[in-house]
Amino acid sequence: MPQTIKQVLTIAGSDSGGGAGIQADLKAMSANGVFAMSVITAVTAQNTEEVTDVFELPTSIIASQLDAVFDDFDVAAVKTGMLSSTTIVETVVKMLAPQKISLLVVDPVMVSKSGHSLLQPDAVDAMKTQLLPLAFVVTPNIHEAQQLSGIQITSLADARRAAKVIHGFGCKHVLIKGGHLPSERATDLLYDGRFF
Repeated sequence: MPQTIKQVLTIAGSDSGGGAGIQADLKAMSANGVFAMSVITAVTAQNTEEVTDVFELPTSIIASQLDAVFDDFDVAAVKTGMLSSTTIVETVVKMLAPQKISLLVVDPVMVSKSGHSLLQPDAVDAMKTQLLPLAFVVTPNIHEAQQLSGIQITSLADARRAAKVIHGFGCKHVLIKGGHLPSERATDLLYDGRFF
């Protein structure tokens, strides 16, 4: 029986330094043996030290890219990254909802490693109410989990409370990446609505 290569789509910003965003997603997907496709939401000028500029693509171009992919490919899974504005979140939701993608990974990219804001404050509500309910898993880091949940996270117990709040937005799973907790070990936390 012939094996079909899974087709996976990333929807995110472009990172000129290649260490994050679309470029990192495509590298990771290819390394894991899937056919990787991309929809670019923004172009960033960044390197390993800082983000110096961001240009958001018009939503009509984002929608056209999504149409082109969905018209031709059998998309098995989607990962979202930098969506930057309410209008981009809403465009992505509008295009994804009819596709009934069961494996939607939402990485709620809000701030770059160097501290540059990558998500407008009003877009957080659109993400919580429109995108997260479609997600199989949401993968916030500690800072993003704090923003989504409204809970200050300084311990694993706080992260558990935050995961429950985020799960309440309708996603199936929450994976809080614990690399920013004050600890000698990075502890990730997975919550499925019942168990940690």
